Amino acid sequence: MKKINQTDTLNETIALLENKQALELLSLKQQFELTYESLKPLNIIKSVFSEMTTSSDIKGNVISNVIGMSTGYLTKKVLLGSTHNPIKRILGTLLQLVITNVVTKHSDNIKL
Repeated sequence: MKKINQTDTLNETIALLENKQALELLSLKQQFELTYESLKPLNIIKSVFSEMTTSSDIKGNVISNVIGMSTGYLTKKVLLGSTHNPIKRILGTLLQLVITNVVTKHSDNIKL
């Protein structure tokens, strides 16, 4: 039977630990690259935009807001046109805000 040499066992253990350390370092570098890429501003904007386009709740809210804002704007333009009177402008803006809020809150009923 071969005698177990403690130096050989220690050298094997050191070699295994060095290999393990090299693999973990490579894994850490890869994870760092992934994290670095995901934290770039353009990639953050892309991910937020993709989440917005895939979520049906957000789509519904965006559509409701667009309908409300466009309805308010068109109402203001139809009723007041392009006036230079400051009082009419303020009243037109208030009317636009009221119509926008009403249409946005009740857009489900309006869509039906």
